Amino acid sequence: MQKGVIPVSLFWRIFALNAVVLGSATALLLWAPVTVSVPVVLTEAVILVAGMVVMLVANAALLRIGLAPLDRLTRLMTTVDLLRPGQRLPEGSRGETAELIRTFNAMLERLEHERASSSARALFAQEAERRRIAQELHDEVGQSMTAILLALERAADDADEPLSGELRQVQEITRGSLDEVRRLVRRLRPGVLEDLGLVSALTSLTSEFATHVGLRVVRRFDTGLPVLDQQTELVLYRVVQEALTNAARHAEAGQVEVSLHHTGAAVVLAVADDGRGIGVAREGAGIRGMRERALLIGATLDVVSQPQTGTTVRLTVPLPRKQR
Repeated sequence: MQKGVIPVSLFWRIFALNAVVLGSATALLLWAPVTVSVPVVLTEAVILVAGMVVMLVANAALLRIGLAPLDRLTRLMTTVDLLRPGQRLPEGSRGETAELIRTFNAMLERLEHERASSSARALFAQEAERRRIAQELHDEVGQSMTAILLALERAADDADEPLSGELRQVQEITRGSLDEVRRLVRRLRPGVLEDLGLVSALTSLTSEFATHVGLRVVRRFDTGLPVLDQQTELVLYRVVQEALTNAARHAEAGQVEVSLHHTGAAVVLAVADDGRGIGVAREGAGIRGMRERALLIGATLDVVSQPQTGTTVRLTVPLPRKQR
């Protein structure tokens, strides 16, 4: 609030607007050469109706100007999304409306911070649960199935036909199930991300995706990418994973392109498919989950979808000044 400016309440501003209109109309009646006969003649009725219309239009225009900040606030309240932070209204300098807008902006900032904190806790817990399940699958289920494979192999070697052939069929089924368990372990806990880095992990992920789903995957990774922290790399990996899953399940695409490049101030990840797009449908849990992950690292997620060109998911990760 500016110093030396006395705030005027919304009530008094509306009252002043109406007083100006009514005062102007009264002044015109007092000093203008207008008379009213009994009965009223046609010309006098036209003048009175025209004056009333002018007064109503002027009053409506002034009220529209005075209440415009409340209209903007109402529109923002109906469209605000905590997963798209930064939506604010200009506060102005004085008055009850400006104070209301300042309060609303402060509430949005607090809610965005609380949402980001709660999402971080939920996603950290999710990753911890993923690691736990992957470890149990690897240590318990994987080792048990490996032991079963060895036992089946010994039994098949000692058995006569046709039992030996049946045992080898069971052995192949078990081996396929073990491969599927290992694939699930890699999806739950990308060990290659920790061991070999982001580019190698994304290369492995896209290659496995192309093999199992049958889509053509094009990779475009810049060389000399800046070093990212572990959390940022995990978010990038999960976004690619979710975008590929959406392309396979919903897009009816034939090709997916995954690109990762450095623009100087940011690292930009893009996953684009040539499918049917998502149209005007509401964002599902997959995209909302990607937005929550983007909030963890202060990144911006944009989803552009057209029926003719498919869907592009773009994640922009700002870099610290020392890495630019």
